[in-house]
Amino acid sequence: MENKSSNLDILQLEGLKISPESAIPSFIILLLIYIFIIVSNISLVVLIFMDRSLHQPMYLLFCNLSINDVFGATIVIPRTLSDVLTPVTQRYIHYYECVIQAFCTHFYGGTSHTVLMVMAFDRYMAICNPLRYATIMTKRMVVVLSVSAWGVAFALIVILLSLTVRLSRCRRMIENVFCDNASLFKLSCENVLINHIYGLGSAMATMTCSLCSMMFTYVRITMVCLSSKNKKRNSKALQTCATHLTVYIIMLFSGFIIILLHRFPDLSDQRKLAAMLFHVVPPSLNAVIYGLQIKAIREKTLKVFKN
Repeated sequence: MENKSSNLDILQLEGLKISPESAIPSFIILLLIYIFIIVSNISLVVLIFMDRSLHQPMYLLFCNLSINDVFGATIVIPRTLSDVLTPVTQRYIHYYECVIQAFCTHFYGGTSHTVLMVMAFDRYMAICNPLRYATIMTKRMVVVLSVSAWGVAFALIVILLSLTVRLSRCRRMIENVFCDNASLFKLSCENVLINHIYGLGSAMATMTCSLCSMMFTYVRITMVCLSSKNKKRNSKALQTCATHLTVYIIMLFSGFIIILLHRFPDLSDQRKLAAMLFHVVPPSLNAVIYGLQIKAIREKTLKVFKN
């Protein structure tokens, strides 16, 4: 029994199915993407913190998104780079390491939603209540919103993984590129109905709350812009909102595909690819979208490069 339990502590990670001929090109491409994610996001955070003119709530809240993107990419891509060069039969991971990775991957996804929600609140206050904006969106409020965004996601994921680690295990194959909650509770032969209910319920609740908050925010912003005759103000509002909305749609679409494909076992290869893209595409695009679309950040970035 002790040997059996010990064997089940060492899990096998299925990973991506890559031919030996494609291993090196895939490794190089993924490594370059990872370097780009780290450099672009950290550079934006450093630029915002060093330049006092960018110490505005919108940019400070955006730093949460960049830090989360670096975290989400780091928890998955380095391990995947190692697995790409490792034969499928030798891709092993310890159970507790797998639990930690699963926690971090879900924490990244949850925080992506909550951070974008507080950023939407900031845009709502700036455009719909401009006279009260300075008194409401103080530095203290920015800190409270940031801590709340990370704290809510943390609490939800702690409950999610607590329901999974209580289960006994009778299998050792992780049928994914990396560890996640669904892959972990599929290792058990026990009844996992409560895991399905809470996992799907918390994911749907998070996505529904974020979607409803976005719809409410942008309906109100659209009404304000339509009733206002200040073209310059409307143009600036639409620019920042379009940037935020683009980032949100990319993240929402990526997450929804993963949840949907988990319910179709026959599409495991597509699910694994979608799961990988969730940790690659949004972190790669967010910094680029904000860096290019928001004039203040774009000008500061160009100035740094010219110097």
